[in-house]
Amino acid sequence: MTTRKFDMIVIGAGPGGYVAAIRGAQLGLKVAVVERAHLGGICLNWGCIPTKALLRSAEVYHLMKRAGEFGLSAEKTGFDLGAVVKRSRKVAAQLSAGVKHLLKKNKVTVIMGEAKFAARDRLSVTTDKGAEEITAPAIVIATGARARELPGLEADGDLVWTYKHALNPPRMPGRLLVIGSGAIGIEFASFFNTLGADTTVVEVMDRVLPVEDAEISAFARKQFEKQGMKILEKSTVTKLDRGKGKVVAHIEKGGKTETQEFDTVISAVGIIGNVEGLGLEGIGVKIDRSHVVVDELCRTGVEGIYAIGDIAGPPWLAHKASHEGVAVAELIAGGKPHPVRPESIAGCTYCTPQVASVGLTEARARELGHEVKVGRFPFIGNGKAIALGEPEGMVKTVFDAKTGELLGAHMVGPEVTELIQGYVVGRQLETTEQDLMNTVFQHPTLSEAMHESVLDAYGRVIHM
Repeated sequence: MTTRKFDMIVIGAGPGGYVAAIRGAQLGLKVAVVERAHLGGICLNWGCIPTKALLRSAEVYHLMKRAGEFGLSAEKTGFDLGAVVKRSRKVAAQLSAGVKHLLKKNKVTVIMGEAKFAARDRLSVTTDKGAEEITAPAIVIATGARARELPGLEADGDLVWTYKHALNPPRMPGRLLVIGSGAIGIEFASFFNTLGADTTVVEVMDRVLPVEDAEISAFARKQFEKQGMKILEKSTVTKLDRGKGKVVAHIEKGGKTETQEFDTVISAVGIIGNVEGLGLEGIGVKIDRSHVVVDELCRTGVEGIYAIGDIAGPPWLAHKASHEGVAVAELIAGGKPHPVRPESIAGCTYCTPQVASVGLTEARARELGHEVKVGRFPFIGNGKAIALGEPEGMVKTVFDAKTGELLGAHMVGPEVTELIQGYVVGRQLETTEQDLMNTVFQHPTLSEAMHESVLDAYGRVIHM
């Protein structure tokens, strides 16, 4: 068997893997990427991108029903779920094809197949044409993750769905139960609720969107409930009784169990790393709770083996994976990249209203011993938000009282997934409150609420 030789091999062509491969090629390395399913991985094909396409359709539908508020008329508004899904799949396909083009443009060898370590520097790849061996001194594991399934709550694609089923649904849910209120769960709850599903969300933690600042979670919950969602916190789905066209869910809260009937259940209770079948144990790569153990530069501890993205642990975000991919490629090429700092990576949730954050929550900052100054500004005081008809929301900023360091920023409201980048840049540049207060924010924009939040932390807010 002929063994093809490369400088760098990447297993997985998701947002971490394909970016690592391209950056490696740009740096002069001979690179191969092995992908078993779809170029672009879960993110482009079954995650970030198609969900945003669905949510955009729901957003437009929501605005159509509000036409009268804007002096417009829209009669007989409705939707075709099949057409909505078809659009989202078209968007995903376009971007997947774009990844294929970029890899070809950068002369990356693409091998569609399943890879397994035959040795530390050698992979056996099974393709539809048979098996082959490829070798490289540097191998990057970027195999991603999949939906976690709990015993008794396993998906069947009919009554109980994972995110994949929800992206290509066999029907429009009537009574929908969403288990888990992280980003995936709450985005699907928001989508189907907007289209008219009677939606209930069950969350085991003490609040929805549990990784967010408590004030932001509380505000978001009120908005979800205003939209007709039912939110059950500190609750657990212990059992699902499946019948013909219906599911009876046993929901436990405070030691008491009640049953409710639904026609559709979406399970969004976290993810599990794709570590199986790679032969990692045989080469000494350590695995902890389905994720590869790495250091701050994504090194596994086995010479020449790296892991990036979801497989390497939280935060499970596509932009984190891409940044790690660039850093690892530069490290392999002899560079000295800066470690990725998880606390400087923003999280975004594209429900209605949107939620975004970066850095420490107020509670976490206090736990770590910081004396804090906290600023808040509601979008009801922002001219652009009022003109858009989207005045519900707020911006919250957390500063170290002694140094003025921006410790964290938290938002809920219109387009905050775009606005958060301002604070991300600020943290990267180690900005202080003075820098932000002295910056001129253009008018009229939603970003002015960011400025006012900073001013509020120091008793200088103008429009509140």
